[in-house]
Amino acid sequence: MNGKIIAGGLVLSGLIAGAAMYYLQVHAFYRPVAPASAEAVIRLTGLSRVPEPMLTEGFQGIDAASSPLRFRGCFTTPQSLAMLSETYQPYGAATPLIAPGWFSCFDAKQIGDDLQAGRALAFLSETNIHPGIDRVVAVYADGRAYAWHQPNDTLEK
Repeated sequence: MNGKIIAGGLVLSGLIAGAAMYYLQVHAFYRPVAPASAEAVIRLTGLSRVPEPMLTEGFQGIDAASSPLRFRGCFTTPQSLAMLSETYQPYGAATPLIAPGWFSCFDAKQIGDDLQAGRALAFLSETNIHPGIDRVVAVYADGRAYAWHQPNDTLEK
């Protein structure tokens, strides 16, 4: 009988620990980014290597102090892809990172597929927004745009 109680206690503590770990990874550290905050200002780096504010509308974003890679943003822009391509630096190695499932406006797999197929273009927002981390923006022809942070080459040095 004691073995069943001990085994049950181990299983229960494992379930509680697993649920806590899931909550901490998916919900606990994220916070919404207010559209009027400084974090919500999306910049693009021009060909002169100077970041300039981008025109954005309807910004939705999340971030977490626990990691510089947790930033995600969804918005629209009235700027055309042609103008953006002629004015701002492209970002060749754009790899959107998965967002929590509850942040439904950001679908990293779809954005990545669209970047590879040429249905969206990636631009450098800001290099080293945190040490070793770039902010990247993907823009579609219809004005939809997405931003995220990803590691750059300086992390490996």
